This record gives sequence, C-alpha cells and structure tokens, in this order.
Amino acid sequence: MPNNRSGVFIGGFFLGAAVGTLTGMLIAPRSGREARQLLKKSANAIPELAEDLSTSVQLQADRLSGSALRSWDDTLERLREAIAAGVEASQQERQAIKRQNNEITSDSRTAYTDRP
Repeated sequence: MPNNRSGVFIGGFFLGAAVGTLTGMLIAPRSGREARQLLKKSANAIPELAEDLSTSVQLQADRLSGSALRSWDDTLERLREAIAAGVEASQQERQAIKRQNNEITSDSRTAYTDRP
C-alpha cells in the first residue's frame, strides 16, 4: 500500500515546495529587482516540477495497472480451479448415485424373484 501513495506524496511535496518558495519570496525583505529575478527563476522551475510530477503519476499508474492485472489473473486462476473441482465433485457424486441406484435395483430384483 505505501507504493500506491508515493505518487500523491511526491506531487504534494513539489506543490508545497513551489507554494512555500513563492510565499517566502513575497514576504522576504528584498528589492523589487531581486524579488523579480527570484520569481523568474521559480517560474522557470515550474515546468520541470510539472514534468517530474507527471512522470511520477505515470509510473504510479503503471504500477497500479500491473497490480490490478496480476490480481485479476490470480482471481481468474482460482475461479478456474474452483470450477474444475466442482465439475469433478459433481461427476463423482453422479457415479455414487448411479451405484446406489444399481444396488437398489439389484436388491429389488432379488427380493422380487425370491418371493414365494
């Protein structure tokens, strides 16, 4: 489960870093020129942050889809095994009932022919 939430954590981390940087720049005692340069550098870093976030989200989606596929395959295999076991059990039960039926038929014939 920790792997499923790592993409969300990384995205939140980058978003928090960007907001924190912007807030720090706005309230820091700097000249207008320094603040603008810092804002420009931060703005230039946003596409890179967005790309990192996008990559992280894509990797997480790939992991989740792989996990879901493996889970589906496991479930399908268990279902096949259960169906096969059910078919085998019903065939065995059918044979047992057939034997009982033959025994009853044989006993009733014997009883009928043994009558005086």
